Amino acid sequence: MNLPNKVTLVRIFLIPAFVFVYIMQPFSRESANIWLSLILFSFAAITDAIDGYLARKMGLVTNFGKLMDPLADKLLVSSALILFTAAGILPAWAVLLLISREFYISGLRQLAVEQGLVLAASSGGKLKTIFQMTLIIYILLPFPLNVLVFDIVIWILLIITLVVSVLSAIDYTRKNIAIFK
Repeated sequence: MNLPNKVTLVRIFLIPAFVFVYIMQPFSRESANIWLSLILFSFAAITDAIDGYLARKMGLVTNFGKLMDPLADKLLVSSALILFTAAGILPAWAVLLLISREFYISGLRQLAVEQGLVLAASSGGKLKTIFQMTLIIYILLPFPLNVLVFDIVIWILLIITLVVSVLSAIDYTRKNIAIFK
């Protein structure tokens, strides 16, 4: 197992730690847990950039990395989005749309694998991940949730994230339409 793949696995192992810390004192914005949640999620998000950088720089791009890196991102982001839905911070319909897009792309990747292909992350998919992680980190900032400006920014980030997510799914489909034939 090479270093970039180990970094991806670290991200996967950080997910249960993030979830556990976030729910230790459910939805309390005043506790130290929100800071620790923010640190854990941010560190996990940073490992996404690190593993990709290392893989390219060291010439260690592998099929494992191409498949597991996006999966690790999906698990991390989906976990946070589900927690925020349970906390009443994000609407369930939006989270369902975002997670459905993730399942769709994972299914597309599986179809590709069955045909001997590996779909690497596209620039649209990477942009989607950046917006999702920005939204999540912003929500984790220990601001009170009843501040109007904070809530407005959450909605703006959510709408941008939704639009980028849908457009990237369309782009993946368009570029890989042959997989369906």
